[in-house]
Amino acid sequence: MGMRALVAGSAVLIIGVVACSSAHAATASPAAPAASRPAKAATSPAATAKASAAAATVTEGLCTAPADRRALAAQLSADIYKGLTGRGGVHAVSVYDRVTGVSCAYNGSQHFDSASVVKAIIMAALLRWHQQTGTPLPAWEKDEASEMITQSDNDAATDLWDEVGMSNLQRFLNLAGMGETELGRDGQWGLTQVTAPDELLLLKLLTAPNSVLDASSRSYQLGLMSQVTSWESWGVTAGTPPGVTWHVKNGWLPDATGWHVNSIGTFSGHGKDYMIALLSDNADLDDNEQYGITTIEDVARLLQRDLNNDSLTGSPAAARLAAAANVGQPQVTSWAVVPALPTPAQR
Repeated sequence: MGMRALVAGSAVLIIGVVACSSAHAATASPAAPAASRPAKAATSPAATAKASAAAATVTEGLCTAPADRRALAAQLSADIYKGLTGRGGVHAVSVYDRVTGVSCAYNGSQHFDSASVVKAIIMAALLRWHQQTGTPLPAWEKDEASEMITQSDNDAATDLWDEVGMSNLQRFLNLAGMGETELGRDGQWGLTQVTAPDELLLLKLLTAPNSVLDASSRSYQLGLMSQVTSWESWGVTAGTPPGVTWHVKNGWLPDATGWHVNSIGTFSGHGKDYMIALLSDNADLDDNEQYGITTIEDVARLLQRDLNNDSLTGSPAAARLAAAANVGQPQVTSWAVVPALPTPAQR
């Protein structure tokens, strides 16, 4: 009997110890063994998202892209170099395709005289100013805006530049994040200094919801940029496939160093949403305006081909474009007829 009592007491003691140990373990440490903890940490949502993001973006030459669009990035990069090979002067190129996520930049830090591409900035700043004041554009501003964008009228640009004022123009640039753009002084808006990446920022603002330009403002400006007269709609529009709508603004300016020729544009419709900025300075005084236009259009045709290549973009849209009519848009010409500004004094 004594032995049984001793055994029973021991059993009770053991059960009590086990119960206490289990309770302590439940409150003091995870139930999973220590060896499994690293695996659990490695597969946490934050770690997985970070690893996926790092693996998703690739760089191919001048372009970055999601990994599944590596081939498109590589082709765009190669074609930018190809289009500029043998062309005299200084050039800059920026490309962004919102659908595929591909972006490219060549010579992005180089500044150029804006010539008439600054008119797109004047227009956007005017619209932003009216948003802030809660006032509609009066009839005279609408007329001037149409002349400035669709026909690149210089007098209209000067009127609206003065109307908006330097402080409002700079405020717009600040809101847009266009910190590399330097406004022209003494009324010489055509000598505003621009970079291709900053021009791309403007195009992005015009083509997606944002806090700077509302839907009405974006639609108004893009509408004008889609109605540029045929003799001034050259440049990045070259090679645009039928069915894709372009919205363009070009600039051209001669001075003592040669010709400055620029072209910026966005492209949409049939599943497409991309934009291109091409800026150029001719190095040889013997090279005329047409030389700069040809350089831009040679590059643009290659970019347009790549951005509408189904096998590279993964989009079936291009197959439908060949049969679609580009209704309402004039045919692109390769010649401009008047300079953006009178030749300024040598600086």
